[in-house]
This record gives sequence, structure tokens and C-alpha cells, in this order.
Amino acid sequence: MYIVLIIVTVIVCALLGLIVLIQNPKGGGLASNFSSSSQLMGVQKTGDFLEKGTWALAIALMVLSLAINVAVKGGSSTNADNPALREQIEKASKPTNSVPSATPALTPSTTAPAPKADSSKK
Repeated sequence: MYIVLIIVTVIVCALLGLIVLIQNPKGGGLASNFSSSSQLMGVQKTGDFLEKGTWALAIALMVLSLAINVAVKGGSSTNADNPALREQIEKASKPTNSVPSATPALTPSTTAPAPKADSSKK
């Protein structure tokens, strides 16, 4: 579900970018390319279509952003929200019934380095 929302969001972003780039900030844009004899939707209708498309894609982008935020669980979750994490914490906090070993295990930080043979003596 998360991947589908991401893909749809990327497509909406690309379409929104294209529609914004088609528009001319001075009012010409795509509408200025149509001459009066070959107008398909008319100058005013082209501007309305691009404006409505921009608003629709912007609203869709906001809704998709909220949907992605709801679909992804994580971030500020507490221990009560995550039962698997709560079980791991309970297991770690329980005392173990095993008998401690008589000799402590040596770790690399507690072992002393072996003395080196001095070959420089004559």
C-alpha cells in the first residue's frame, strides 16, 4: 500500500509540475498558442482548465501526503503501541535462572598482551 501511494504521489507531482510550467505567469501560456480560427476550447476555457487542473492536483498531493503519513507507522510510537517491542522488553527485564559460571569469561579488553621476545640483545 505504501509503495502504491508513493508511486501515485510521484505521478501527481510530475503532472502538477507540467501544468504549472505550461501556464504563463502573464496570462498567455498555452492559451496564447491557439489562434482565433483554430480554438478548440477557447482562450478563457484553456486558462480555466489549467487553473482547475492545478487546484485538483495540489489538493490530491495534500491528500496523498496525509495518506502516506497515516499508512506509515513509526516515528514516535510508545512501548504500549508496539506489542512485539513490549514483549522483548519484558523478556530482557526478567531475571534468568541460570547459574553463573565459576570463571569469568575473558574478553579481548581484559586479556593482557603476550610479551614480545626481544631480539635486539646481543
